Amino acid sequence: MRRQPQCVCINLRRLARVTTQWYDQALAGSGLKVTQYSLLCAIEREQPVAVSALAEEVDLDRTTLARNLAPLERGGLIALAAGDDKRVTLVSLTARGRAAIARARPAWEQAQDRMVRRIGADRLVVLRQLVRELGEG
Repeated sequence: MRRQPQCVCINLRRLARVTTQWYDQALAGSGLKVTQYSLLCAIEREQPVAVSALAEEVDLDRTTLARNLAPLERGGLIALAAGDDKRVTLVSLTARGRAAIARARPAWEQAQDRMVRRIGADRLVVLRQLVRELGEG
């Protein structure tokens, strides 16, 4: 049996990778990765949304967000447009983007239910508390 490292960071990164792989497998038939699905859902909730506001919502820096938006735009899932203030770029879903979410949502919901059952309600509460507390710096 492999020994678990003591480093909290390494263990959290491993957990993130395993979790991402789990969701990506579940979403494979939809053509979306879980990161793309989550980003599209954030856009859906806020649209049209300024890139800077979206970056804050999904907790990514603007450069990383721009890299993540590029394939969604190329795939016709989102549209970028100048806001009233030309320095602001707004992001909206296209019809293709809404269809992609609808196609992926049942698989995501099944994966989410399985993950919640596997983690357990009590540990899920602790996980959310940790994210909130550690995110506050």
